[in-house]
Amino acid sequence: MAQLHFTSWLRQVVPDGPIEAAGRTVGDALGALFVQRPHVRSYVLDDRGLLRKHVCIFADGKRLPHAGALAQSIRPDSKLYVMQALSGG
Repeated sequence: MAQLHFTSWLRQVVPDGPIEAAGRTVGDALGALFVQRPHVRSYVLDDRGLLRKHVCIFADGKRLPHAGALAQSIRPDSKLYVMQALSGG
């Protein structure tokens, strides 16, 4: 199963340490997590089910393009990192 890691800004809603979730895509793995922890969904996805503007995902060390992140194929042993993107100036 893929490992999902979340940065500290989500530690109030996601336990410390990796969470294992099955899926063929990033969206599938997150969906499996949301079944177990539905309250996390609104922190990661917007009301349309799209990745929130200030959330970025890394899969196996590579930053995924925001628009295609949820559709990105993953391996069963993938490591996913969900974090808040920095913005501003």
